[in-house]
Amino acid sequence: MDEEYDVIVLGTGLKECILSGLLSVDGLKLWKRFKGDENPPESLGSSKEYNVDMIPKFMMANGVLVRALIHTNVTKYLNFKAVDGSFVYNNGKIYKVPATDVEALKSSIMGLFEKRRARKFFIYVQDFEENDPKSHEGLDLNTIPAKELISKYGLEDDTIEFIGHALALYTSDSYLEQPAIDFVKRIRLYAESLARFESGSPYIYPMYGLGELPQAFARLSAVYGGTYMLNKPQCKVEFDDSGKVVGVTSDGETAKCKKVVCDPSYVPDKVKKVGKVARAICIMSHPIPDTNDCHSAQVILPQKQLKRKSDMYLFCCSYSHNVAPQGKFIALVTTEAETDDPQSELKPGVDLLGPVDEVFYETLDRFEPTDDGAADNCFVSTSYDATTHFETTMKDVLTMYTKITGKELNLSVDLSAASAGGTEE
Repeated sequence: MDEEYDVIVLGTGLKECILSGLLSVDGLKLWKRFKGDENPPESLGSSKEYNVDMIPKFMMANGVLVRALIHTNVTKYLNFKAVDGSFVYNNGKIYKVPATDVEALKSSIMGLFEKRRARKFFIYVQDFEENDPKSHEGLDLNTIPAKELISKYGLEDDTIEFIGHALALYTSDSYLEQPAIDFVKRIRLYAESLARFESGSPYIYPMYGLGELPQAFARLSAVYGGTYMLNKPQCKVEFDDSGKVVGVTSDGETAKCKKVVCDPSYVPDKVKKVGKVARAICIMSHPIPDTNDCHSAQVILPQKQLKRKSDMYLFCCSYSHNVAPQGKFIALVTTEAETDDPQSELKPGVDLLGPVDEVFYETLDRFEPTDDGAADNCFVSTSYDATTHFETTMKDVLTMYTKITGKELNLSVDLSAASAGGTEE
């Protein structure tokens, strides 16, 4: 191959596609992956009607991924539908996540006096405008830590926990020591996303699952002159004597390039293991109990509720998003593995699902690149974490974009360009 490419993107994972895995599998492929040649029971329905995302994540309606989809004009290839519910686990029960002053007063997750305190906090967040000092009430959120802002309202530990982990979507409590501005912006993003489609959650999800995203990016890339090479086995990144990327070899042919973008599996000597994700993939014939019969929902189980070091996440989607046959639901329970016994670790989440038709367990190692790619022009993404939303994934994508191009990505877009109806658009 004589032509030299500016960038070669290896793999069809979502991060790589955004920058140019996350691939849906049908029911038979899922079954064979875990059960081998054994035939799946007829009660599960048609294999072709399953589109099971192996690493499912919902999108915040006003979040960074949706902005990136609009920025790249890829939304014209996608149909979205709002997610029905967003919940949090607290003291043994599942509650809808309250995100506004009105919802705080209605919520049964707090007692009467705590509701009033939470309502005042939410009003402060809703009224906060970064460029309007009057709305700051004398507080400089760029300098005071989040815990100082919270203490002003006297919120209880359980309230702080669900706000920090189920609204602001932090994965640890380290945010309490960080400047409060990010904390407030995250809560505002949740509330604004919630208000956008007036569903029971701030999230949206593509019809037919996340496998649609890489396909849509592939179409877009082709429109702009990108070349797709499919079924290329054992791709090897090639470096010159000075250590810089010069191309990618597959089947004895080398495609020359100036930069390579890939996931950790392509360059095992450029990454380090940083943990592992445990997950249970379940097929059910009903919604998650105590979620108001939501056909799509997220439930976050904060770490302290389970006496763990990391949160646990429940993801549920169904035939309403065309990811399963009529009457079937796909649920995943995920967490950062803390032991070598994922089945026991995931039990608190799996128990919340009620009866399941089938359950498959697995753990996946998580890797991070050992350098930023600037020296050799090989840019490696981090492995996917256990979260069931895209906020951490997009942070990695934007960081990689800046490393590759040397520019900050401007995501000031018209959000109305991405719609999500109650039915397929």
